[in-house]
Amino acid sequence: MSDAIRPLGGQTVLVTGASGGIGAAIVERLAAEGARPVIHYSRDEKGALDLLSRIGGNGWVVQGDLSDESGPERLWQAALDVCGGRIHGLVNNAGIRTEIPLDAPSSKWREAWRREFQVNFFAAADLCREAVAHYRANGGGRIINMASRAAQRGYAADALPYGSSKAALINLTKSLARSVAGDGVVAVAIAPGWVRTDMAEQFIAQHGEAAAVSDIPVGRMASPAEIAELVAFTLRPSQASLNGATLDVNGGSYIR
Repeated sequence: MSDAIRPLGGQTVLVTGASGGIGAAIVERLAAEGARPVIHYSRDEKGALDLLSRIGGNGWVVQGDLSDESGPERLWQAALDVCGGRIHGLVNNAGIRTEIPLDAPSSKWREAWRREFQVNFFAAADLCREAVAHYRANGGGRIINMASRAAQRGYAADALPYGSSKAALINLTKSLARSVAGDGVVAVAIAPGWVRTDMAEQFIAQHGEAAAVSDIPVGRMASPAEIAELVAFTLRPSQASLNGATLDVNGGSYIR
């Protein structure tokens, strides 16, 4: 049962792409608020196990390849198996970003788009489908889809698949919110801008921090902990009216 100190008490939440970065911060925050996370990883088993240790072992670890067409369904079943058959929340956090120029060979161009949409959108859609069926049979639940500022304002020409896949994810969230709320399913999208992760550090190393924050009015990137705090808030039982919302976390670099 939830309370003011541990508002997510009693909840089991599957977090994809959770072995590091934003996903790991989400897991730690959920655990601190009383949830038992199911930590998904693709390749970084050590990172996932270290994370489980950091939250006192109060959760589970599952492996799954979301780039495989059947991976999402296998992951959902594995998560149900390890946690005892009831999942209350799904956080679709896993994602990739591919750089592919417009003048790339056609075969490489199509391959990049298919790979990125598989991980960023199709896998998330499949997991949403599994979650909705489970929630309908078990009294409801939450879906949190991690989108991006890129979905809202467009993206760089050398990474078009990323922004496009995240835009599709926002539309999926809105459609679910309108379609299945009557079954107790609440769907919310979160759209971060720059977040201080390994991807951001790579950009800073190449271009400098001033370039990364030049169009962010608050003058800094968000921290993974900020994103995690918002995810945990959206999962609270008291926040059902957030259904359908896209929450921007970008320091004012894109304002709707």
